[in-house]
Amino acid sequence: MVTAITEGIKVSVETTYQAEFSSPHQQHFVFTYKVKIENNSSHTIQLLRRRWEIFDAGDQPKFVEGEGVVGQQPILEPGNFHEYVSGCNLRSGLGKMKGAYIMEKLFDGKLIEVQIPEFQLIADIFDN
Repeated sequence: MVTAITEGIKVSVETTYQAEFSSPHQQHFVFTYKVKIENNSSHTIQLLRRRWEIFDAGDQPKFVEGEGVVGQQPILEPGNFHEYVSGCNLRSGLGKMKGAYIMEKLFDGKLIEVQIPEFQLIADIFDN
């Protein structure tokens, strides 16, 4: 698990290689990642947008942006957290991701960029 903290917002990510959904001989590797966002600040915040950089050893880097996470724009009061699971497909069994969330402090409308820590995507293809 990797973690980053920005202005009291803690983002932790844990990854899993999904061997049962992958086809290494067809250059198709599936990974899931579980993200936990904890609001340890003194302000209520809302996650508005996300931005990802996806690096795949077998392909060109990809950049993904969009609203919210998995269809939601969660509001987190101080001390609360939000968790979600998402996924990524790579052409190789080796890659990494990093990114940022754009969040709004609801008391004053200030936008903050919360870092998503870089995490590795490594297929465990030698345990079969």
